[in-house]
Amino acid sequence: MALPKTFPDYGLDAAQRHKAVRTHYYEYPGMDGERGEIWCYSDRFSYAPGETVILFVSSTAPAYDLVVARDGATDTLALTRQNLSSHWQETPEHCSVDGCGWQDSFSFAIPEDWPSGAYRLTLTAEGRDGAPIRCHHLFILRPPVARRPGRILQIAATGTWTAYNTWGGSNHYEGITGPDRNQYSVRVSTQRPWCRGFVTLPPEAPRVPLEVDMPPGTVPRYPHMEWAYATGHSKKYASAGWASYDSHFFRWAERAGYGVDLATQHELHFHPELLEGYDCAVFVGHDEYWTWEMRDAVDHFVERGGHAARFAGNFMWQTRLENEGTQQVCYKYRARSEDPVYQTGDTSRATNCWEAPEIGRPGSATFGLNSSNGVYAGWGGCAPRGARGFPIYRPEHWAFAGTGLFYGDLLGADSHIYGYEVDGLDYEIRHGRPYPSPTSGAPQGLEILALGMASQVEEADFLSIEDQFFGDEDGRFIAETLYGEASDENLEKVRYSNGMIVNFPKGKGEVFHAGTCEWVAGLLRCDAMVEKVTHNVLERAINPSRR
Repeated sequence: MALPKTFPDYGLDAAQRHKAVRTHYYEYPGMDGERGEIWCYSDRFSYAPGETVILFVSSTAPAYDLVVARDGATDTLALTRQNLSSHWQETPEHCSVDGCGWQDSFSFAIPEDWPSGAYRLTLTAEGRDGAPIRCHHLFILRPPVARRPGRILQIAATGTWTAYNTWGGSNHYEGITGPDRNQYSVRVSTQRPWCRGFVTLPPEAPRVPLEVDMPPGTVPRYPHMEWAYATGHSKKYASAGWASYDSHFFRWAERAGYGVDLATQHELHFHPELLEGYDCAVFVGHDEYWTWEMRDAVDHFVERGGHAARFAGNFMWQTRLENEGTQQVCYKYRARSEDPVYQTGDTSRATNCWEAPEIGRPGSATFGLNSSNGVYAGWGGCAPRGARGFPIYRPEHWAFAGTGLFYGDLLGADSHIYGYEVDGLDYEIRHGRPYPSPTSGAPQGLEILALGMASQVEEADFLSIEDQFFGDEDGRFIAETLYGEASDENLEKVRYSNGMIVNFPKGKGEVFHAGTCEWVAGLLRCDAMVEKVTHNVLERAINPSRR
């Protein structure tokens, strides 16, 4: 990729660029004013063949047209309906926490012969000015429980989608909750529309890592948030969702000839038996929020002989699901002071980061790596001119067969696969190669194949507070979690971190973890080396002769 010399111009002045990054803006009913609008959500994230999809629609128009298409290697039309009736539905102020509570508007049964995958819904109506108004929604059709040799099961990161969804005002990052209406919400609902940019995006939508050639002294900017503000998309569109992450792997896998089915993290929680039919489960993109039960499902799958391939970053938070899975709970930074679990005597289900000692289940026990030793790379004040790819330390490993990579080469630098959040592990260097440190908590037999630099703290030697996005807040939280106090001394223990590619056996199975959110960028941008490594991992998982 040839890097431009200047930041892109989206028509914003300095004050608007500031608002794009520093203020909380979100999608809400009535935001489009006189033009009118249409919104939609469904009763569940996923369905099995033969089940009924229930849609909840609120629109300023009296009727709309519906198109349902499967979003895979090709766009496949699945269902159309014209002139469906609609009306405006009142929405409670805290719908992002408690759900919209709309009346159901339309339902249809999924035919038994529809293949598993993501089904995109496009609702189109006439605005008050005569021009079309649209919204998009998505549901996932999971496969039936059955033995499916040779196929891959991709798990959509719906826990992270839910955490970042801004529709209605609050998510797990910013919000309109609390006495001053300015706090993130510890509880968010699935019963609301997806924010704009989670289901579909134009190809020019920026990704998070910086793609600008920055001379020394350049103050980093955030093109993805500037673009979102200028075009009316969610501020968090590039942080989570089908459009930015999960879709790119699913489409690539089908185009590459793999048989791939799709399920959600909620299946891991409520229907873990679905995994039993597969030899390979894949996790991609930004995959940050998990329940205890989801981890149980993956651990048992691998220990019984399954292969977990995680091309994803930021394994960070434990969550709980309530109200039959329609609400996700995560107290995060406020867990120790507010999560009621701390009053029960059993803190294992506390909605804190997995490395909190009171939980007793570090993330590395499942996927080999964790966010507490990784996180930021390639944006803001965290290595904005960094390597952009993974430095290779064990080129002889089977994952790199046929790539032509040598020791010290960079994997995926041209397509920028390293960032924007990565997972790492404490390590030591012996004879020029990294090994897990004795206190790292790494599973037995873990090999570090590639290792890059990252940071828990935004460097600020010449950046003002106004120029920083997150500063040292996350670093101090990790320092307090691991060492009991967010002191300057403890901050220095976590300031500098890393991102890795690792591989290890687990029971009768195996885990491969490329700990970066942006691996899918290599598939999207047709990076031959990234594609070859992905092929190697998948072929080993689904073909016993390759092991």
